[in-house]
Order: sequence, then structure tokens, then C-alpha cells
Amino acid sequence: MRTAKGPTELGFTRHDPPRLKKALRGATEARDFRRLQAVLLIAQGRPVAEVAQITCTGRRSVYGWLRRYLSDHRVEDLTERPRSGRPPVAEAITDECIRRGLAKSPMALGYSTTTWTVKTLADHLSCTYGCQITERTLRRRMADMDLCWKRPRYVYSAKDPHRAQKKGRSCAACGGPSPAP
Repeated sequence: MRTAKGPTELGFTRHDPPRLKKALRGATEARDFRRLQAVLLIAQGRPVAEVAQITCTGRRSVYGWLRRYLSDHRVEDLTERPRSGRPPVAEAITDECIRRGLAKSPMALGYSTTTWTVKTLADHLSCTYGCQITERTLRRRMADMDLCWKRPRYVYSAKDPHRAQKKGRSCAACGGPSPAP
């Protein structure tokens, strides 16, 4: 049976707990706080399984943070590192390309609609620039550009012949008597 190692057996010194406490007080990011808290709890003698449960993380993560800190005993090693992030999608389709596409009439471009839909615009941009863009990406990009998508309002060319009856002949414009002053 394996016995848990104490803080000194793991490699902690008497200077580590105060250093970690000070860094914990100054932590502004939640991820940094969680890492510092986990290493501090282990430096205080708590077992890894318990620390993982307290910080709501996996034991593997706690062991990684512990290894990272104990390599040089530097608090900075536990802070969030810059990440590359998700690679950009459809780089060829810029904001200007989207605006140019929206300015054109879909009917003039050979589509059988008078207004753009997200799907139609995404298909058009994908074909035009040879770069696939999904509807979801297009919606996100348009939101970043402060463009909002609204359903078109249909304007009918002929008025309903029974409109006056439905509205109650309350105004002169509809052919009824004008309201009393």
C-alpha cells in the first residue's frame, strides 16, 4: 500500500506556503486562483485526491500544477499562459466582403429571392471567394459587425376590399366619417 507523501517529501520548503498565500490574495483570474489554491493545499499537507475534489478538478491536473510549481518554486509558473486559440475560419471573407455581398441584390446575382437569407449569403460568399463559410460563422461575424438580421416585411400592392369594415370606419382616410372633436 502506498502512503501519501508529506509536503517536505514532495519538495516544498518553509517559504512556499507564505509565497503561495500572498499570490492567492493577489490572484484576479479564476484559473490562476484555482491552481494556486490547489498547490497551497498540498503544501499544507492535504492529499491530492482531496485537493482535486475541493478545487473541482482532476487529479491529473493537480499533479501537473504541482510538478510545474515544484520545478522552480515560482508562482508565475502557475499563471495562465497565452494560448493560440482557435484558428480563424474563412480568412478570405472579410467584413468588407460581407458588406459588399449584402449590398448586392440576390435577384440580380441569379438567386430566386429578393432578400438575403443567412444560408443564401453564406453559399454566395463561399462560391465567390472560394472559401467555405458556415451559417453559424456568418451570423457570428455579422453580430461582431453590429449587423442584425431581421425578417423582411412584405408590402402588398392592393388593399383588402373589406378593410374599412374590419377597421370600423373610424377615419376619413378609410372613407368613413371623421371622428367628432
